[in-house]
Amino acid sequence: HGNLPLNHTILLVSGRASFELAQKAVMAGIPVLAAVSAPSSLAVDLATETGLTLIGFLRGPSMNVYAGEERLTPAVVPAARG
Repeated sequence: HGNLPLNHTILLVSGRASFELAQKAVMAGIPVLAAVSAPSSLAVDLATETGLTLIGFLRGPSMNVYAGEERLTPAVVPAARG
């Protein structure tokens, strides 16, 4: 349909960020892959080599950035009251 590359897209997955998912994101031109679980070491290597921003353990405002952190802008999160 002429939608590629998907360079204004973030791919969110509900499991582990595997090498295969990272490879597909890179091939589709998706700049950010975020997962609720840990990425595989091969996915981290691929992301580092290709400039893919790879995020794991994404839960609410919390996340671990494994590669491509230069693409992200830190946000100020208000402190919890209570």
